[in-house]
Amino acid sequence: MDEKKAAKRDEVNPVGYHDGEHTKNVRDWKEVYDFLIDDSTLIPASPDPDCQELRTITNPWPENPSQFRVVCQEYAREMEKLAFKLMEIICLSLGLPGGRLKGYFEEQTSFLRINHYPPCPFSDLTLGCGRHKDFDFLTVLAQDDVGGLEVKRNGKWVPVKPDPTALIINVGDICQVWSNERYKSAEHRAVVNGEKERYSIALFLVPSHHVMVKPLEELVSEEDPPKYLPYNWGKFYATRNRSDYKKQNVDNIQIHDFRVPN
Repeated sequence: MDEKKAAKRDEVNPVGYHDGEHTKNVRDWKEVYDFLIDDSTLIPASPDPDCQELRTITNPWPENPSQFRVVCQEYAREMEKLAFKLMEIICLSLGLPGGRLKGYFEEQTSFLRINHYPPCPFSDLTLGCGRHKDFDFLTVLAQDDVGGLEVKRNGKWVPVKPDPTALIINVGDICQVWSNERYKSAEHRAVVNGEKERYSIALFLVPSHHVMVKPLEELVSEEDPPKYLPYNWGKFYATRNRSDYKKQNVDNIQIHDFRVPN
């Protein structure tokens, strides 16, 4: 715990160890360690749309275990390669050049999260992570053999059975917006186990702070107009970070806030 506290995040610094995560203003039954792929990056200093100030955030690596940083960074680079390859395939599936989106990630804010879900004696009364959709372009998830991930399908929660030979890919909100809803982000949650702890590791592929997220011009037309207004990714992230850190008096920001009315 001393090592965890030394690398603890706060409301301003969104990377490091945290044991008070909230999803949709409800406390999750888990502890996490978040770290950036690029070790440091720029994000807006404030969610205020009129504030142009930027700040640098840097991974707070613990001293022990001694190989923790090396192993995490090596894993992150391999998952990054996979995520960019998947992004290329998604672009091709939309009739776009494979490298159409790569420029948006030159100063990426992508990060990884190590999730630890302790056993819960009242597992029917809480969730490891409440229902949500990922705010990124796509997520690459590795989970252990305990299980707990569930995906919403046809109004029902369906368990995603662990497979040691597979990684789970979630389409995120940014992909939904860029594709003008040709792809839909997946609603999911994590239930907890009454007897066993569970681990998972997720890569969240997200663009540079200055990127304006909006339906790609190649995918809109008079017959299929843009379904979303543009939003700045950095400001969106800065706003969401505060609601993930602790309970707020208002709902956290979602892409449906930018949905164009029918």
